[in-house]
Amino acid sequence: MAERNNISASASLRFIISGGGTGGHIFPAIAIANALKRLRPDAEILFVGAQGKMEMEKVPAAGYRIIGLKISGIERSLSLKNLIFPIKLTGSLLQSIRIIREFKPDAVVGVGGFASGPVMLAASMLGIPTLIQEQNSYAGITNKVLGKRAKRICVAYTGMERFFPANRVVLTGNPVRQDILSMEGKREAGLQTFNLDPAKKTLLVIGGSLGARSINLSVEAHIDAFIAGDVQVVWQTGKLFIEQAQQAVEAKGAKNFRVQAFITTMDQAYAVADVVLSRAGASSISELCIVGRPAVLVPFPFAAEDHQTKNAMSLVERNAAILVPDSKAKDAACQQALALLNDEAGRNELSDNIRKLALPNADMEIAKEVLKISGLNP
Repeated sequence: MAERNNISASASLRFIISGGGTGGHIFPAIAIANALKRLRPDAEILFVGAQGKMEMEKVPAAGYRIIGLKISGIERSLSLKNLIFPIKLTGSLLQSIRIIREFKPDAVVGVGGFASGPVMLAASMLGIPTLIQEQNSYAGITNKVLGKRAKRICVAYTGMERFFPANRVVLTGNPVRQDILSMEGKREAGLQTFNLDPAKKTLLVIGGSLGARSINLSVEAHIDAFIAGDVQVVWQTGKLFIEQAQQAVEAKGAKNFRVQAFITTMDQAYAVADVVLSRAGASSISELCIVGRPAVLVPFPFAAEDHQTKNAMSLVERNAAILVPDSKAKDAACQQALALLNDEAGRNELSDNIRKLALPNADMEIAKEVLKISGLNP
């Protein structure tokens, strides 16, 4: 390997992890980085993300360095912004080439998100081994193209050979936050954190790190029903809906509601939940499988290739979750959640089935694959 320059101090091993945009990409990326450090403490890891996105804050908070690319996605509606997308993409590709030449990584990992495409393409062009972490049950266009050059594609669902070369696909699961891998004692801590009554049923509402409007509107419309059912609700709204949610709860005098823009103690939130109402992002589903919570899923309908619906269906087909289409969420999502809260046998069945799909060691399995494509023994 050529001599490394001064982008950072010398290190025995170097890896780039690219991608981000949402917590569903960022937290798995950090989990992979942590696993690599556990396997090889001498490794130096550089993240490459998109300027202005969540990763520019979350990654440094986790103790890693990050460089931001001037890249964004294509607008789904007609927009003048789409005219400059090719310019941004070309600029990001050139910036990625420069970063890779300076940092000289042993391998590059792509976790999805705006920054992943140009960085992974640049690495392939420069002959650096690449690994794709495909989180969803339906591969997006970018990953299908990048997969033709990738040394390894780590997936969370069976049957992904229909998108990628079969001899490079490894079933690893999706990395999750370490704190949810062990739930022992978390319920008691969660009851205190959220000030909940252990004798009452609890619904956990999560819409991803940015919130989910259709789910939020459903909860808002059913505040009276939750009061009547004596149900406690831990409600993660996202920052865009927090004020409206707080005003609605206050207006109804709903004392059983715990409203937060973002929940930092997700392990405790899962531990107190009898039912979870959630989007169907890959990370959320992986976490639900590990914690074994019965779930009502409302897929985000505008996700690329409608992959959230496909993620949810992979559970529904195994009787491991309930799906409510986004178009029917305002009326049906909370009605389904309330029905499930009153159906102990149904909850137990969903819980047993979803737990069977858990792959709790994904971060270490992916880290081992990164070392393998770098020509190293894990």
